[in-house]
Amino acid sequence: QVQFVESGGGLVQPGVSLTLSCTTSGFDFGAAALEWYRQAPGKERELVARIDGSGRWRNYADSVEGRFVITRDISKSMLFLEMNSLKPEDTAVYYCGSDEYGTRGPGTQVTVGS
Repeated sequence: QVQFVESGGGLVQPGVSLTLSCTTSGFDFGAAALEWYRQAPGKERELVARIDGSGRWRNYADSVEGRFVITRDISKSMLFLEMNSLKPEDTAVYYCGSDEYGTRGPGTQVTVGS
């Protein structure tokens, strides 16, 4: 069974950094393309970052390009999202998952505010 579980969200002030973690199981982690999505209240779900199966190609939404970094640890089957220079507009529920497997985790809330 393919599973994803996010962690690391919280309430932070603007300008700080936060790293989200995603624990995965049930599939070939080293070969799968993986994504981070987010959804803010009243808005559509947005693809934030994607890493391909080789780990060599990463894509980011324009809104986070240069501030967020997606990485993975194959030995632990874990996906990460390093978020820097956080802004109030980054407030959302963040989900990790795989479009390839059609599965995402329950999400973790990130709130950026003073």
